[in-house]
Amino acid sequence: MKKEIKTQIIIEATPDRVWEVLTDFEKYSGWNPFIKSIQGKVHTGEKIIVRLEPPGAKGMTFKPRVLAFDKNEQFRWIGHLFFPGLFDGEHRFELIDNGDGTTTFIQAEKFKGILVRMLSKMLDGSTLNGFKAMNEHLKIEAEK
Repeated sequence: MKKEIKTQIIIEATPDRVWEVLTDFEKYSGWNPFIKSIQGKVHTGEKIIVRLEPPGAKGMTFKPRVLAFDKNEQFRWIGHLFFPGLFDGEHRFELIDNGDGTTTFIQAEKFKGILVRMLSKMLDGSTLNGFKAMNEHLKIEAEK
């Protein structure tokens, strides 16, 4: 089973500014309602520690592997619930320069594994709402 959740928002700031806010992980607890913390060496191939607290759902901490960390362009990771194939999520933050001083910010995740169908309602509810809330708060923070 596979599923993708994708959100996007236009931010009235350059990709440089959006990237600056997105990658200042020490300040996440002050503005980010969805991802409360990211710890570790955020470099391609490294494992990091991510704390998620979706609205209306139980929080969780997991250790995904960074797939890409390209300044002003993208940040991707892949995480697994217990072991690969059960419930895998490839999370993506993408910044698109609109050429007019604004940035299209995309937050998406592709899920696959045998538990996707069972967790689909949660993904369409609290997880999607967490993406949207983070996008809105990132916009506010980057536009300051």
